[in-house]
Amino acid sequence: MAALSRTGFFRIPPTRCRIPDIGRSGSGPVRRVSSVPPPGTWNSELSRLPHRDLYRLSVTDPDRFWGSAAAARLRWIEPFQRVRDCELRSGRIGWFLGGRLNVSVNCLDVHVEKHPDRVALIWERDEPGTEVKVTYRELLETTCRLANTLKSHGVQRGDRVAIYMPVSPMAVAAMLACARIGAVHTVVFAGFSAEALAGRIQDAGCKAVITCNQGVRGGRTIELKTTVDTAVKTCPTIQHVFVSQRTDRLTAMGQMDIPLEEVMSSQLPVCPAESLDSEDVLFLLYTSGSTGKPKGLVHTQAGYLLYCSLTHQYVFDYQDGDVFGCVADVGWITGHSYVVYGPLCNGATTVLFESTPVYPNPGRYWETVERLKINQFYGAPTALRLLLKYDDGWVKKYDRSSLRTLGSVGEPINHEAWHWFHSVVGDGRCPLVDTWWQTETGGVCIAPHPAEDGASILPAMAMRPFFGIQPVLMGEQGEPLSGSSVSGALCIRDPWPGLARSIFGDHQRFVDTYFRPYPGFYFSGDGAFRSEDGFYQITGRMDDVINVSGHRLGTAEIEDALDEHPAVPEAAVVGIHHEIKGEVPFAFVVLKEDSVDRPSVVLQQLKDLVSTKIAKYAIPEHFLVVKRLPKTRSGKIMRRILRKVAMETSSDLGDVSTLDDPSVVMEIIEAHEAYRKQRKEEQKKK
Repeated sequence: MAALSRTGFFRIPPTRCRIPDIGRSGSGPVRRVSSVPPPGTWNSELSRLPHRDLYRLSVTDPDRFWGSAAAARLRWIEPFQRVRDCELRSGRIGWFLGGRLNVSVNCLDVHVEKHPDRVALIWERDEPGTEVKVTYRELLETTCRLANTLKSHGVQRGDRVAIYMPVSPMAVAAMLACARIGAVHTVVFAGFSAEALAGRIQDAGCKAVITCNQGVRGGRTIELKTTVDTAVKTCPTIQHVFVSQRTDRLTAMGQMDIPLEEVMSSQLPVCPAESLDSEDVLFLLYTSGSTGKPKGLVHTQAGYLLYCSLTHQYVFDYQDGDVFGCVADVGWITGHSYVVYGPLCNGATTVLFESTPVYPNPGRYWETVERLKINQFYGAPTALRLLLKYDDGWVKKYDRSSLRTLGSVGEPINHEAWHWFHSVVGDGRCPLVDTWWQTETGGVCIAPHPAEDGASILPAMAMRPFFGIQPVLMGEQGEPLSGSSVSGALCIRDPWPGLARSIFGDHQRFVDTYFRPYPGFYFSGDGAFRSEDGFYQITGRMDDVINVSGHRLGTAEIEDALDEHPAVPEAAVVGIHHEIKGEVPFAFVVLKEDSVDRPSVVLQQLKDLVSTKIAKYAIPEHFLVVKRLPKTRSGKIMRRILRKVAMETSSDLGDVSTLDDPSVVMEIIEAHEAYRKQRKEEQKKK
């Protein structure tokens, strides 16, 4: 009888499960068009090409390049008939048309056939030294039991399922179980509030939620089930809430609630994999935009999986048998692409990091590297900036000789953090890949690797485009900028397989956001600099989206939360630099007259409001109460001015002639100066 182990992960008896009969060909002959290369040509022909020739082929003959890769690297139920059908002006993006496959088969079954007892997951739980290893066979059987559980409770192909769980094997199994039966998962970061969770469930029209009784992180327990209980009260589409037991704490169960491990134990460890079209939806992932409403980006099956697989191998120099350590949460795109889908598609052993960089001490990452013998370590600059403040002894006391590649993700890495990561953590011997990509791009687009053997890596630069990626910098008039030593809006010329396909329920917003600003190009929203050598350096966001500890956050989302307070007629939020977090929100708040005398009370209520509606990390680092905001004659708030005041660069405000009343600027500068002096005095007292 299967049972829940004390570790909180569903363990299955060591019985070999039947592998579904899914091969490269379908039940009968399928005609191929000439643009689709025969299977196996990637390994035999293309893999022997030097990097320069391979990149050139990827942009001059993308059909041959991507077609060869897809035919050789993925297992197809029915082969694709056409490599791509894309037109960026209308946001039409299709890859490997006519092909049918199943993502979970490519991530699990194909490896169980070859090496069933290879470790797929190492769950690095919150307490050091309590890691749990899960083999590919165990993960497949757990995935099948969970898939059968979902099916037995009415979850069908195309239904949306919300996953609100901490980093754990059960969260990975939940994602793969959805993929196996053709359901669409939307993983919501387990730090989001009940209201933020509810908004995503409502927008996606989810039929079920998979969650845990509690989460464990940094020595603290987090109440997840109670958050879900609050959220689903306003979500009429939810029929079932599946509750996994991460801790021994019993939780109150309602009519919709189903004890996950208990019902899984009665399910078969075999589940036939659905045959899915290449362009069927695999998952939705919500990300912040410059408007208040988060957008559910749509990623589909084959193109996304292929791009994750290829970038995971080539960017990080993954080799068979490596232990890949990406310390991201599965609630973000990094966790999707480089904790789950990319590594598992490549048959890797992937680490699930549940804890924090400083629990129980600042050596946690490096003790984990030593104990698990991690070969690639992929983390966020915000964590590195935090750790470099501590003595280097926390790094050097641990054996890091297993490391071969270091990577940074989530935001541009600063020079100090880069040099510390490279010299102290990597002993100056490990290539450090500063990767640029987004939720929208599906996987890494610009990074120092892959490259020619011996090619240089420059500090704090993303540098080189990946296969198929053609960066273009746009000028202020919308013209492509030629030459070197230029800065502009970062766009990409042609589509690639990992690119998102739409915004769920609002394709026009997808087109307007990414393809209308520069017709015929994908607009990233970021600015970039191209050096004399043709390398790319990301300079930051160009819209009203900020990056807090590697998490994208729309300033409009925070403003919407603040504006709901009855004492706040209007507010504006900008992002400013922070030494550790990269950026933090700075809120300018106008209070009604009857609240001006009690600002501390209102500001605390505003903090609570943002925490409730979004998440704790979204709470502004600074609040400045002002009498009014700088506006143009048309009523538009000039956030450029607010940003300069917040960053203490108000001596260079630029043109303020379009303001309705330019005297407002001096009012805000004086208020900021008083605020700054007050903070200094408070810090002295501490």
